[in-house]
Amino acid sequence: MKKLRIGITGFGQLGQQLYRLALDDARLDVVVVSDPGRPEILSQMLAKSMSASVSVRLEDDYLISRRRGNNGGATTRTRVLPGTPSGQIPWWDVFGTDVVIDAGDRPHSIAQLAPLLDNGVRRVILSTLPRDDVPVVLYGVNHHGISPRDRIVSAGSASTTALALALQVIDRATTIEHATMTSVHAFTDDQTLQDHVGPDYRRSRSGAKNIIPNATPAPCWVQKVLPQMAGKLSGFALNVPVQVGSLLDLTLALNDPGISARDINELFVSASRKNPELIGATSHPIVSSDVKGCSQSILVDLQSTLKAGSRLIKLLAWHESLGHARRTLDLAAAYARLDAAPVRERA
Repeated sequence: MKKLRIGITGFGQLGQQLYRLALDDARLDVVVVSDPGRPEILSQMLAKSMSASVSVRLEDDYLISRRRGNNGGATTRTRVLPGTPSGQIPWWDVFGTDVVIDAGDRPHSIAQLAPLLDNGVRRVILSTLPRDDVPVVLYGVNHHGISPRDRIVSAGSASTTALALALQVIDRATTIEHATMTSVHAFTDDQTLQDHVGPDYRRSRSGAKNIIPNATPAPCWVQKVLPQMAGKLSGFALNVPVQVGSLLDLTLALNDPGISARDINELFVSASRKNPELIGATSHPIVSSDVKGCSQSILVDLQSTLKAGSRLIKLLAWHESLGHARRTLDLAAAYARLDAAPVRERA
């Protein structure tokens, strides 16, 4: 199969993670990046985040990334378009882009993303949770139901995928009567460093100084992705002053009082063996900074699983945004395989 030609809009943390992961993926080629920022600053930030084996420079509005090696290494050229509205970019006619990944931090609707399709792109994947009319496809959870007719989809979010995977593993073994989550989340780039009037009282406070309670849409979207969870989920988020590493704190009321904390851990150990790229399980006493560089969507903290009373189970699971970037690319590649398959194989 030929390489999937990818365009990225938004080149912040997630956009750069998508780019770095694509460099190591033989299936993918990032051909164009669109961001309001100055190209020379974008290239410098990217260079600072690269491993020592990769050099990055800006040359005539192209990012040139070269992997050092005995045979000269591989070189990737990516066009940088600063400040160009994504709907005005000739994605297909000029760059031959197959799929555009919107790596911004704002939800979008189908109407807002449709102009990209008008410019020849086969598909748009939103890397954040969307407005209500965009379907959510979480790789590893419900991506087996994708169709070539899907033109605009959302890959969800790191917290949403982590929650859905945890519930899916347990739901296959027993009945969940109710689950409530707390997403203990690293602060995000839309939070203020110092107290400053923002969209609400709590988000006006410094993200670098405070634990900030927040609403989260993750339970709502997971109930749509896993219909058997409808009416059974609740939760909120705590943004905490760490840069990398987030934690899913999940409490479940199970129908079966005979299930122990050890049984739950064994479910996740087994799942991690079957799908090691998606799910991890560790018995080490890790902390948030230890999760940096983890490309799994969920890393269950086996030491922390607890049972309370006859039917309550609490578990902790780590994740970071790199895992979400990896799953977004996996979803793009899954659509590419489907598009390339003969019609009879798509049915």
